[in-house]
Amino acid sequence: PVPPPAHTELELKVYIVEQNVMEIMQFDPATLVYKACEIIREKIPEANQGRAQDYGLFLGEDEGDGIWLDSGRNLRYYMLMKNDMIQYRSILRSLKVSMLDGVVQTLMVDDSQLVEQLMVDICNQIGILNYTEYSLVSEVVKEKQVAKVDTLNRRHSSIFTFLKKNVEEQERDDEINWVEHSQTLREQGIDEREVLLLRRKYFSTDLNIDHRDPVQLNLLYLQCRDAILDGTHSVTEKECIKFAGIQCQIQFGHHVDQKHKSGFM
Repeated sequence: PVPPPAHTELELKVYIVEQNVMEIMQFDPATLVYKACEIIREKIPEANQGRAQDYGLFLGEDEGDGIWLDSGRNLRYYMLMKNDMIQYRSILRSLKVSMLDGVVQTLMVDDSQLVEQLMVDICNQIGILNYTEYSLVSEVVKEKQVAKVDTLNRRHSSIFTFLKKNVEEQERDDEINWVEHSQTLREQGIDEREVLLLRRKYFSTDLNIDHRDPVQLNLLYLQCRDAILDGTHSVTEKECIKFAGIQCQIQFGHHVDQKHKSGFM
């Protein structure tokens, strides 16, 4: 009988990022990624840090370019070659999330998860229940929009003129740079310095919003307000005046003759 082929070991460079340690190790290509992590922790003392579940294997030349290895796949799946380097590193990272009112929260998230999975954790940390309706937007685009769409705090133009001008611009929702849900943040080149904007993407029904939930109510109000200001929601001149009045009431309260004189805005 023909003898079975000789078992071939896969020799890899294993880099322990937090300790700046490099070791050469041999693995069976059929080894699952989570098992490879266990082997690394067993054989490399410097890898024994923190909780095992907070670490994973990363394939890439630098922090901004690469992929996380799926813990349920084997090493062979990634077509690793002899002397390839894999990084053993923490899967946790900080993520800066900006709300529409300008408040920025720094959250700890799992860098190895797809954005679709991350949205559950992000919304839970912020206090939003219907996470399926929310997504993230690149803050680079947000900054561009802010240059065109100011708030009603502008002192040298009337509210009506400002609203009418922005309505006529008719900026559309498809210009928004939504973060891709089917990839990780790292695969999209989003590092810890970038600020992402949280906003509602899917308006299935407002009945999903608990009127006792101040977080979601505030987010919905801000997004609807901005959509009118940037022209995404087309409104008539009459509606412009009505919404401007409502916004004045929200922002400045009841009219006071001594305070709210012509030109105070």
